[in-house]
Amino acid sequence: MLQIGKKAPAITLPDSTNKKRTLKEFLGKKVILYFYPKDNTSGCTAEACDFRDTFPNFKKSKAVVIGISPDSVESHKKFADKFELPFVLLSDVNKKVLEKYGVWKEKSMYGRKYMGVEITTVLIDEKGIVRKIYPKVKVKGHVEQVYNDLKEI
Repeated sequence: MLQIGKKAPAITLPDSTNKKRTLKEFLGKKVILYFYPKDNTSGCTAEACDFRDTFPNFKKSKAVVIGISPDSVESHKKFADKFELPFVLLSDVNKKVLEKYGVWKEKSMYGRKYMGVEITTVLIDEKGIVRKIYPKVKVKGHVEQVYNDLKEI
């Protein structure tokens, strides 16, 4: 299970260009890893656009933003192009990383239970250590909170 102060679980997933990416390649930088349910849905689009709009500040702080969802590489490419997202989106269609990070959970809507992604953000320091976990994210104001907290790690 994901724990603050422990090494972040390894990730190897394809990005929106189908290039395999690993968490290891970002050692030496702070990583904002955000998990979201689906491309082109209202809440996920709002969150992605907030990260996009704040991206120059993250870049100045030597931080990278990585979004992960169970959507396909093709879906991520269209989503990134449509909203001009300047950061990495990773495709976890097999949900292995989502499960490893504990964000693939039973959810409920209108009394119906189903499995899905719990919107979660994880801050990882330059050495690959988990410094902060934001479970059950509410989109409004979240990216600003992450940016402020990033300065403290």
